[in-house]
Order: sequence, then structure tokens, then C-alpha cells
Amino acid sequence: MSKIRVTQVKSQIGRLKNQKRTLEALGLKRINQTVEHDASPTILGMVNKVQHLVSVEEIK
Repeated sequence: MSKIRVTQVKSQIGRLKNQKRTLEALGLKRINQTVEHDASPTILGMVNKVQHLVSVEEIK
């Protein structure tokens, strides 16, 4: 399974509670923090939900 690198690029201040919880579930707590995950359908769905707050790149 391929891996993705997710970086938070915008603040979670003023966002909906479910978006804040999604960022927390991804392991993101602050701006410019980066985490790596497997590109499973669950993770991709979470990233899609907060796509305006994060940047995603595929790891080869």
C-alpha cells in the first residue's frame, strides 16, 4: 500500500468541531506539523474532509 505525507498548513481556530477532531485523529496538532499514513480509504476520506487545511503528497 502506498504512503502519503500530510502537513497542516492552516490553523484549526474557528473551524467546526468535527474538522478539529479529524485533524486530531490524523495526528496533527499545529501548523507545519507533518505525519505519514498509509493511503487507506479511511485516511483518504479524513484528508478529503479537511483538504482546505492540509497539503498532501505521495511518498514513493
